[in-house]
Amino acid sequence: MTTTIIILLCTLILTAYVFDLTASKTKIPAVIFLLLMGWLLRQATLYFSISIPDLSGILPVLGTVGLILIVLEGSLELEFNKTKIPVIKRSFISSFFPLMILAFGLAWILRYFGEPDFKSNLVSVIPLSIISSAIAIPSARSLSMSKREFIIYESSFSDIIGVLLFNFVALNQYFGFQTFGIFIIEFLLMAGVSFIATVGLAFLLNKIDHHIKYIPIILLVILIYAISKIFHLPGLIFILVFGLFLGNIDELKQFCWIQKLNPEGMNKEVHKFKDLVTEGAFLIRTMFFILFGYLINTKELLNPDTFVWAVGICVAIYLLRAVQLKMINIPMQPLLFIAPRGLITILLFLSIDPTDSIHLVNNSLIIQVIILTALVMMIGLMTSKNENWNS
Repeated sequence: MTTTIIILLCTLILTAYVFDLTASKTKIPAVIFLLLMGWLLRQATLYFSISIPDLSGILPVLGTVGLILIVLEGSLELEFNKTKIPVIKRSFISSFFPLMILAFGLAWILRYFGEPDFKSNLVSVIPLSIISSAIAIPSARSLSMSKREFIIYESSFSDIIGVLLFNFVALNQYFGFQTFGIFIIEFLLMAGVSFIATVGLAFLLNKIDHHIKYIPIILLVILIYAISKIFHLPGLIFILVFGLFLGNIDELKQFCWIQKLNPEGMNKEVHKFKDLVTEGAFLIRTMFFILFGYLINTKELLNPDTFVWAVGICVAIYLLRAVQLKMINIPMQPLLFIAPRGLITILLFLSIDPTDSIHLVNNSLIIQVIILTALVMMIGLMTSKNENWNS
């Protein structure tokens, strides 16, 4: 049995690797194949009556680690200097306003369809309002550097803003000056922790002489994120800051204390570290979406009661995105279609307290929106011409 499991896992991951290699040419996001592989695996186990233990508890663990590695991978690729300020501003605007409008708009609409508690509505629809960096960033690899930068910043900001908003609404029963004051303090505290932890980890990366040095750094990053989550602090800010710091250490040479880190020597270490993060992100992301596909119930996927809602939400997503891209003067093709829902949507949905869950936002709706946005992205990438865009 052990040998069979090893062979199956290796075959699945190697097949996913082939999908990933061909994604830039076929323009089909690897996530489509991964979900299909997982679903087919589920059908095979049912057909042959193979008993498989409940694996649903593994999904949040893989998702959390995957989110950390994917955001870290994306931030390590980004250049941060004065010339990048325009794209950062536009990506922040593009992530903030559609998320807020969609979340509050859906929460308000649900009040007229039998869900009177606005707070519960808002908690339930925030996961559907967030762009998934886990799908968007890998899917943007075939785009030009300027478009890829925009997608990385936008999806990372969307994750961070979405998690902040979700925790703020879910963890507070009443909203007043004191609530907002505590929120601002927590945000500033996380900013301070991010700076100290980033410098400390960079120092360790530079000073550790042991032949095993990158895995401990990654584990420390995950540990800091997990601890910040316990205290309801926005840990993704730390991940983004840490990645940007390491990826742009050359831009910080003018600061005296940076010289102590030996920027020239650090660059070699950062390249090796980035390679390990990239491969780790691929492995965890692959396992997550195969497992999610395996856990998909066919009846939930084909649920007609939620399908109309799923289509309506997708229409709202792309209408808002079209308006936003037009307002900030960014070409529509193919960025209009790269607004997938995925890993972060699943993680936040699974963390909703039962007292805040509502009937209309259920497993079927989440699955259908994720699948529909992935299919729209696939069609958009396949039909869009490659266009140059310089920010």
